[in-house]
Amino acid sequence: MNNLTKMEIRKPAHDVFEAFVDPDQIGNFWFSSSSERWEEGKTVTLRYEEYGAQGDIHVIEMISDQKIVFEWGREDGEPHLVSITFKNTDSDLAGTVVEVNEDGFDENDPELIPKLVGNKEGWVYMLTCLKGYLEFDVNRLRGALVK
Repeated sequence: MNNLTKMEIRKPAHDVFEAFVDPDQIGNFWFSSSSERWEEGKTVTLRYEEYGAQGDIHVIEMISDQKIVFEWGREDGEPHLVSITFKNTDSDLAGTVVEVNEDGFDENDPELIPKLVGNKEGWVYMLTCLKGYLEFDVNRLRGALVK
């Protein structure tokens, strides 16, 4: 089962794509650090200093300015496939629709609904932080989500 989240960011697809793959930018809206630039075939370590947590992603596919596909959660025994696509809008604002699709949820899990809700909450929060960073140069929202 998958969970889909979308948001428009009023920046060109190239700028939005680079915010994800560039380790100098990702700390402005999502993880506190990334071990290296995201590239197809690489395993990248992402850290959340605020939560004392880290995890690895394996980048499976990348199409510059269009798509990133990675797997995460293998350490927890629940690997999920995440596809992030970047589509330019037709508006005058040079926007990009960012679509995050996370797949790998067990439909028979009795905790499925809370997991999907928590997952959606996380993606909406990350995309909101990305919007704040790229559109308004706000880089202090990341890491403030409390559960």
